[in-house]
Amino acid sequence: MWDQLFTNARLATMAGHTPYGMIESGAIGVKDGRIAFAGPMTGLPADAQPKETHDLGGALATPGLIDCHTHLVYAGDRAGEFEARLLGKSYEEIAKAGGGIISTVRATRAASKDALVEAALPRLDALIAEGATTVEIKSGYGLSVEHELKMLRAARALENHRPVRIKTTLLAAHALPPEFAGRADDYITCVCEDILPAAHAEGLADAVDGFCEGVGFSPAQIERVFQKATDLGLRVKLHAEQLSDLGGAKLAAGYGALSADHLEYLNPEDASALAASGTVVVLLPGAFYYLRETKLPPMDALRAAGVPMALATDCNPGTSPMTSLLLAMNMGCTLFRLTPEEALAGTTRNAAKALGLDDCGVLAPGKRADFCIWRTDHPAALAYGIGINPLIERHFAG
Repeated sequence: MWDQLFTNARLATMAGHTPYGMIESGAIGVKDGRIAFAGPMTGLPADAQPKETHDLGGALATPGLIDCHTHLVYAGDRAGEFEARLLGKSYEEIAKAGGGIISTVRATRAASKDALVEAALPRLDALIAEGATTVEIKSGYGLSVEHELKMLRAARALENHRPVRIKTTLLAAHALPPEFAGRADDYITCVCEDILPAAHAEGLADAVDGFCEGVGFSPAQIERVFQKATDLGLRVKLHAEQLSDLGGAKLAAGYGALSADHLEYLNPEDASALAASGTVVVLLPGAFYYLRETKLPPMDALRAAGVPMALATDCNPGTSPMTSLLLAMNMGCTLFRLTPEEALAGTTRNAAKALGLDDCGVLAPGKRADFCIWRTDHPAALAYGIGINPLIERHFAG
């Protein structure tokens, strides 16, 4: 006895060897929050007895979308900085005047956990409205034990307010807090000896991230964080090669990182190391667009090496205030030259892999019953439109 049966759909399963894993005239059976059947209607078991049957009239069904890189929890905004940059101020000038990441740190530290939840809900609602069923949320605007844990608690609390799955990532090695000015190594010691163990003890972090960049932290400093995370049994991720090539992606691959994110300045020769480690590349075209970047990630090298590529919004107040995965898919195609199939894989199958999840991202028996029904019959339409949301229904396993 199945709970639900959805019939007469075109299934982009994102599994198998055909484009999109496409199944014409397909059906999805659901039982106890899991997919019991996903295949052609001609293959439906003769004894299937669903409690409910829904005829989808030829609509498209895909796995639920996954945003695998966001900074969704924060306080305040940086619209004033956006205007200042357009009027000719440099990022360095803005930062010296008290702007940049540290301005978000001040606002986030001043906000309560409940206030952070309230501020994040509209951003989360926007993602859900376009089919997101799983969202990763990073800390990184607290930069102290108290405030990093507050951010992670707020992120986890969002599951109590909306039907969505939240995965949390500790990004304490995001920027240097003002109280540690000129003492980056001391702050990394604080991350390793205080912040990371506290988050782990409370079970608040699903993974650990860092910002390896000239304006962030050096590879040696990030390696200290990675080693501590590994000692605690936590998987790692990394913001790498966004503004320069410091070899962060290769470092991440050496630790079997779940993902290496941004990678505009990645050395093409390092693509093989990412492929060998199984590390997913997470492309973030929103930040590329917002910063008016011109250096593209080495797409040909990544494809040639067989590196799985995910796409995400990078929703954050400073460099990608974007809450649309559909727009991220369009940008991935227009800016990074992904195909629409690669874009959909990047927000489903490969996004799941970037979060270390093996129970979602494809339509297949045994997976979570997280899927979307779209008002179109071709999956390329999801990356095609700008400001167009063809979502009919979002099914969440709960």
